[in-house]
Amino acid sequence: MTKVKICGITREIEISIMNELMPDYVGFVFDTRNRHFISPERAGKLRAKLNKNIRSVGVFSNTSLENVALAVEVAGLNMVQIHGDETGEYVAALREYIHCPIMKVIKVSHPIDAEKAMYATADYVMLDGGSAGSGKSFDWSLLGSVRRKYFLSGGLTPENINTALHLSPKPFAFNVSSGVESNNIKDYRKVMKFILAVRDFNQGKKR
Repeated sequence: MTKVKICGITREIEISIMNELMPDYVGFVFDTRNRHFISPERAGKLRAKLNKNIRSVGVFSNTSLENVALAVEVAGLNMVQIHGDETGEYVAALREYIHCPIMKVIKVSHPIDAEKAMYATADYVMLDGGSAGSGKSFDWSLLGSVRRKYFLSGGLTPENINTALHLSPKPFAFNVSSGVESNNIKDYRKVMKFILAVRDFNQGKKR
């Protein structure tokens, strides 16, 4: 079953939307350069209101091991997502600090970038285009060489999710943030349309 991650949660109203529509994952962004930035303390308060069946993911970029570990504890995270210049050595060291899965974001602009996903030592990989959080898609035909489960991110919307669902190899999960927003806030109808498209696909229904 293909899964859905809604990233960039910052408000209680968005938590309410998540609790009703039930994506598999939600993301809290701890990168101060990102417009979806949230503090670990605020994320922890929102996480406490989130349905326990939805897994929470913390998004970091070139963050110290100690600060990642602190955010995991304070916010009650189920997974860590790193999208900076972190190396395999960083991932290995981070495992000494936290006891939850680690996902590494790989920026794809060339076939060799997709091949890097095969050698990433993180538990999961997310394939994205351009700078993380840019909301821009990339040439999905570059994914043909990927032979491991991956999250697909970058430029996804309710309008193009049906195309993305037919990619080969099929993504393990889709990550969307600005593509389901209106006026920089998660839009109930857009989130619902996105999630329903994935669920219908999983059940073999045509839309």
